[in-house]
Amino acid sequence: MSVHENEEAVSIAVLGLGEMGAALAIALLDAGHSVTVWNRSAEKADALAGKGARRAETPGAAVGAADIVIVNVKGGAVAMELLGAAGASLAGRTVVDLTDGSTEQSRATGKLANELGADYLHGQIMTIAPAIGSPDAVIFYGGPQQVFERSEAVLRALGGRATFVSSDPGVAVLYGMAVHDIMWGLLNGFLHAAALLGNAGIRVGDFSQQVEPSLAALPTMFPMLANEIDRAEFATPFGALQHHLPSIDDLITESRARRIDVDLPTYTRNLVAEALAAGHGHDSYARLVERFGRG
Repeated sequence: MSVHENEEAVSIAVLGLGEMGAALAIALLDAGHSVTVWNRSAEKADALAGKGARRAETPGAAVGAADIVIVNVKGGAVAMELLGAAGASLAGRTVVDLTDGSTEQSRATGKLANELGADYLHGQIMTIAPAIGSPDAVIFYGGPQQVFERSEAVLRALGGRATFVSSDPGVAVLYGMAVHDIMWGLLNGFLHAAALLGNAGIRVGDFSQQVEPSLAALPTMFPMLANEIDRAEFATPFGALQHHLPSIDDLITESRARRIDVDLPTYTRNLVAEALAAGHGHDSYARLVERFGRG
């Protein structure tokens, strides 16, 4: 991806040159933009300087040379510290904060950026560093839509699937957390299954190939579950909660017999059993969202 003939190169500052920050800077350089970089450990800028990036001695100096300021550091508190250090030099610029943190932190950082005269977007990166700049890299963005649209060409240089989700920067954070939440649940389930299969002498690779249609079908259930949750209508004529319990009990029994940890399936059993005791045996699995929502 590079700057098209009908697009102008943009001056961009990148604050933070860890693994991800360096990847962001490289993607912007590859796209033909003018990039100024700053990092607390100055030597991390050496390789980027060799690729054409300018060095800055301070965050303020980096910001002063840029129209768009990209921040990718360890934690929202550090991001706020850097923006505070840049101070009045942020006025009239757009801050794109790609730092992990909480919804509250992203809103606080946005408030500070606005107070210093800058527009603010929060982006949640959903890929590993080597994929930054690729057409399939997903980054969720929250903040004023007009700011996103004005900056979109630059943002797509970082990830082809730059996705605006809300005027609230915290929503982008929640999108990222939700995807990771689902990922960890799926990964833990797969690894528990892999331990069970391995104990039985079954190659996990063979299993994954032979059951691929069943595994691939799992994400296709999400829209149906989402619709049930949004409508708060859970009654179902098939696959009701009452039919899950015997299979979960079988899994726990088998796991115990093979000395495989049972914490994960036992947790699932407790969720289902509690719903059955509450009279929800004829409802779909989506009914369990209420259990998680109780806090």
